[in-house]
Amino acid sequence: MSIAFYISGHGFGHATRDIELINALGRRRPDLEVAVRTAAPKWLFDLTLTRPVAWAPLECDTGVVQLDSLRLDAHETMRRACRFHETIEARAAEEAAWLRARGVRLVLGDIPPLAFAAARAAGLRSVAIGNFTWDWIYEAYRDETPDGCALIERIRNAYASADLALRLPMHGGFDACPRVIDLPFIARKSARDRDEVRAALRLPAGRPLVLLSFGGYGLARIDLEAAAAASDYTFVLTADVTASRRSDSVPETELEQPLPANVVLVDERALYAGGWRYEDLVAAVDVVMTKPGYGIIAECAANGTAMVYTSRGHFVEYDVLVREMPRWLRCAFISNDDLLAGRWRAALDDVLRQPEPPERADVTGAERAVDLILEEMAT
Repeated sequence: MSIAFYISGHGFGHATRDIELINALGRRRPDLEVAVRTAAPKWLFDLTLTRPVAWAPLECDTGVVQLDSLRLDAHETMRRACRFHETIEARAAEEAAWLRARGVRLVLGDIPPLAFAAARAAGLRSVAIGNFTWDWIYEAYRDETPDGCALIERIRNAYASADLALRLPMHGGFDACPRVIDLPFIARKSARDRDEVRAALRLPAGRPLVLLSFGGYGLARIDLEAAAAASDYTFVLTADVTASRRSDSVPETELEQPLPANVVLVDERALYAGGWRYEDLVAAVDVVMTKPGYGIIAECAANGTAMVYTSRGHFVEYDVLVREMPRWLRCAFISNDDLLAGRWRAALDDVLRQPEPPERADVTGAERAVDLILEEMAT
């Protein structure tokens, strides 16, 4: 193997942007073999990878423990993170043996500390990529840290061994990384005509379309009947109605209640089977309603789609995202209470009245990252 790519299993945002990077690397250097080490679901990669990878599943970090898309458990988050990183040196030694046995030349990580500890143990160069580091995230939960746990120090020690950190927009952390280069967005941008997408997916014309996007954790508590009172809007949900992915614990939240007349269900399996991608759907709608995360913000900015967002609990990245994203997209806030109760009209009307954002998002980050990764391989 030439490259081993360690990818956080926290949410879908890390995986989706790294798929774009792997695809860009494949276009430039199809001869390079890539092994993916992650606990993210394989189906997510299978849907949109355009080059083969060696699939090597591994829990390489513990991320944040989510109760659902909007709530997290800080105490359990820190307990699991401490337990995992107490053994990071032993884990790194095991990974170093794996890396050497497969002839890996370079380690990439988005952005598990284990990736860089393993590269150091194997005597390999490593490149970090992301918009935050886990020491920065976990610092906000110090009060929840078990006694005697040196979590932050262990993580920072691992990051300090990365030869290069590629920092994406809307960032936080990276203080422990000795060499940092800023990148434009890595984002999935649709190449399809929005009217063509609407027609193919049978999305009605004549009314604004609103996509509900709450990632792999789902959000079953929304009152769709109340939301449907905004009858001059059409609301779009996605689900795998064939249930072919239930082994990966993707919830059927959209199927747990009957759908009102102005709510449309898009079968994700049929979407991809028909040659479409999720970013085509993002580009086809007028507004995405979601919790803010790097991935969905980048996709909305890349495709000129407005966003209505809600709070995602005590997660330090949230403040950075909310502060930065108005540079690239129209956005409006909705409280958790109003979101769940279906009181959506005021926020939707607000965001659609807004002028265009002051900046156009630069989405060439994947190509720029490939340049820098290949330079590291040549070092």
